[in-house]
Amino acid sequence: MIKTSRTISAAMQVLLCLSPLAGPAHAAESVYTDLDLDACETLAEDMMGVSLKCEGYKDYPVYFKEGDLRQSVIFGTIDQVLIDGAYESFAAFNRVNTKIEWRLNESGEPVAAILRWFIENPGPSGSPSPESTGQVLVISRVGDAGFPGSCFVAMVDAKANRNANELARQAADSDAADFACGMTEPQWIGKRGDLTSERTFSWPEGYVVE
Repeated sequence: MIKTSRTISAAMQVLLCLSPLAGPAHAAESVYTDLDLDACETLAEDMMGVSLKCEGYKDYPVYFKEGDLRQSVIFGTIDQVLIDGAYESFAAFNRVNTKIEWRLNESGEPVAAILRWFIENPGPSGSPSPESTGQVLVISRVGDAGFPGSCFVAMVDAKANRNANELARQAADSDAADFACGMTEPQWIGKRGDLTSERTFSWPEGYVVE
């Protein structure tokens, strides 16, 4: 009887040691960084706007552009042609938030970035008001050495959807890693209200990330 108990105990110890190897893959998780434009490196600047390189997450920088009261942001290891020539934004005047949510894969590397954009629609006075300003969560692919491109993957109207953050994370986890920038159009996820704006995009002529 004692021998049997010891045998069972030993077997349980083996199972406990092996169980992490047999468990499910780690779920995607989020980390957060701040977009501090005052601390960014200026890449180019003129009367029309500015191009900046900012600190992101680990070795994945953030590239910010502003021109004509509209902003553009791409993330990660990016081909120089895109840093210089790509611009993705909205038709309406807009600005981005200062908090970036990075979605990590099972290896702890970011595959998507979620950033809130404010769509500055004119209010009754002609200027944007809290009521007239739309909010859109933009999910972007994060570029890396294997795919040096970044672009919109999906968009979520944060005012029209109570679960906007959840919808954005689901899109990030399911679509961002394999999204074909320059070849696939990003889609609106969930409900879309009247305070959003049409996406605008300028891609270097003849350039496609494959």
